Amino acid sequence: MPDLQLPIIGYMHSPYQEKFGIPRQPNLVQVESYIEMIAPYNDLCAFEGIAEFSHLWLIWQFHENKNSNENHKFRPQVRPPRLGGNQKIGVFATRSMYRPAPIGLSVVQLKSVKKVGKSVHVYVTGSDLLDGTPIIDIKPYIQYSDAILHAKSAYAQQAPVKKQVICSKNVQSKIQRLIEMDKMTVQTQDELEQVLSLDPRPAYQDDEKRIYKMKFAGLDVSFTVHEHEVSITDIVEMD
Repeated sequence: MPDLQLPIIGYMHSPYQEKFGIPRQPNLVQVESYIEMIAPYNDLCAFEGIAEFSHLWLIWQFHENKNSNENHKFRPQVRPPRLGGNQKIGVFATRSMYRPAPIGLSVVQLKSVKKVGKSVHVYVTGSDLLDGTPIIDIKPYIQYSDAILHAKSAYAQQAPVKKQVICSKNVQSKIQRLIEMDKMTVQTQDELEQVLSLDPRPAYQDDEKRIYKMKFAGLDVSFTVHEHEVSITDIVEMD
């Protein structure tokens, strides 16, 4: 049987500029992003009627896996972050990126669809996609059939507990200067704090003295994590 060939219909533009820091599920952070559709899919006619739906399914490609199954043997078990990164379970019982087909599925909230130059942009919130992620398909979310209110979700039944995000007066001053210089917006600050509140560290890391670094929306962000809070220690514009 021949391999399945899937077209790329567009690319995601998001503030997530590296895998570290991306929420582990969609809709945990209300970050705004947009899909830039490419020809021949950049036709507004293809989106007629979509505004009647509040949410969409995005089908997309894990495109930056360093250990993709395309080049390595099938791994039947993986270590989910929600289980501490140490316990192995079957790959089909997880949403791990390391799977037979490098395909992801995310629900996002639709904001608008606009013609921008020769392209069409699909604006959404709640995405958990890396900047530049190839989009394979877009489908409407159907509330009566897609929402299973009493579904059981094993180890991922509850949403993660959020931590308080704090920063020193010096960091607050830096953020204010970045906003005044149009290098950052108040919305970006809010989105960054939402991301950090989820504690983006791998589950097996628990060093309160370690300074972690994350790239987000053109910014290099440094932070430490404690039991109930995340402290931003520095923030600068990326080179």
